[in-house]
Amino acid sequence: MRAIPRILIAGTGSGCGKTTVTCALLQALVNRNLRVRACKCGPDYIDPMFHRHIVGRSSSNLDLFLLGPDTVRRLLAKAGAGCDITVIEGVMGYYDGLALDNSAASSWQVARVTHTPAVLVVDARAAALSVLATVEGFLNFQPHSQIAGVILNGCSAGVYEGLAKAIRERFGSRVQPLGFLPRMEDCRLESRHLGLVTADEVEDLDRKLEVLARQAAQSLDLEGLLALARSAPPLSFRHLPLPRFGETVRIALARDKAFCFYYADSLDLLARLGAELVPFSPLEDKELPPDIQGLYLGGGYPELYADRLSANRSMRRSIRQAVESGIPTVAECGGFMYLTQTIAGRPMAGALPGDCFDAGRLTRFGYLTLTAQSDSLLCAKGQKLPAHEFHHWDCTQLGGDWQAQKPSGRSWTSGLAGPTLYAGYPHLHFCAAPGAAVRFYTACIKEKHRHESDHPTR
Repeated sequence: MRAIPRILIAGTGSGCGKTTVTCALLQALVNRNLRVRACKCGPDYIDPMFHRHIVGRSSSNLDLFLLGPDTVRRLLAKAGAGCDITVIEGVMGYYDGLALDNSAASSWQVARVTHTPAVLVVDARAAALSVLATVEGFLNFQPHSQIAGVILNGCSAGVYEGLAKAIRERFGSRVQPLGFLPRMEDCRLESRHLGLVTADEVEDLDRKLEVLARQAAQSLDLEGLLALARSAPPLSFRHLPLPRFGETVRIALARDKAFCFYYADSLDLLARLGAELVPFSPLEDKELPPDIQGLYLGGGYPELYADRLSANRSMRRSIRQAVESGIPTVAECGGFMYLTQTIAGRPMAGALPGDCFDAGRLTRFGYLTLTAQSDSLLCAKGQKLPAHEFHHWDCTQLGGDWQAQKPSGRSWTSGLAGPTLYAGYPHLHFCAAPGAAVRFYTACIKEKHRHESDHPTR
């Protein structure tokens, strides 16, 4: 059991302003010199980049499809340990889950399994009393909604004052109004097809965050939000036992503007096993770091940097040689694309077959379960891994070493796997399957020993 002051910022739907409210709140709390952490419901990579930019620490993803309830509670407890408040940002609408007819893996379910009080962000633009109808609907849709507060987005101080009074009169102690944010067009965060532009790409981000924080300090009830967070009950969870290998391996980690999608807790799990994660840039560096025993190519936007990636011939050659020589390699989505022959006709590493092209729409988007068709780097035959896909690009050679199946039942074969390789569009979370991380680490140790036997000390 661990006391973790926490709240969940939920939304009535995508576009209601929950990310803006979350960022404004986080920055305002940081400006008060509080110890603040952040988490994100769902599999999104981009919102946690904004969280990290603000609070200076990695943000944990709390995803009930990928991770399950106990792991979600454990990661939340780890994230919030020793902090004054942990702010969890929701995903989509509060009750939106795996399908139109159920709330599985929704923000509401995260609030329920972590016993976290939720604050509903309601878009109050061009609305008046209808705001109360929205609040009432969300409060009553489930018998245990977890909703304890409301923040109105996009309204004026005068409108908020009247609506806050009406909320108190109608709902009493069931839910409390906790402030508002007015429309602030100069602080809007840009978006692209998969969500927000990454934090490093937003022009004048620090100024925008400070403007938002100043407004939040004036019009959000920070004391009320802190009191609500402190009312959350202690978290109960089981600790994760991990093997002790007693030796370190060096895993090269692609990390730059083209490759930036990683789950912080996945990397932390590899580090806990003993890995030294060595960052490098396929855009800027000429070759892989020396003396590595593993390679991790995460997702990102390689298609936006295809010309620069292609022009870096020495790095492409270095990576192709590493993969072909048998260095254990995990390549997800953008990392998989980089290992193929081409992206939009530009030559890439060429370690795998296939050419990547713009499909013009989201392709195979959403959660899926992978079943291994043979023994390989991450799994034994028949083992399953939960995963997630979100991409507009596709490949002429997807591979067929995994059976992929959506919760709806739709299935297909996809991905490449071998004794030293996982490559495909699905994103994985090692905390969902610690055994896969252990297999990857074990393969890296074997590579280390193989290299040592090839070059014995004289």
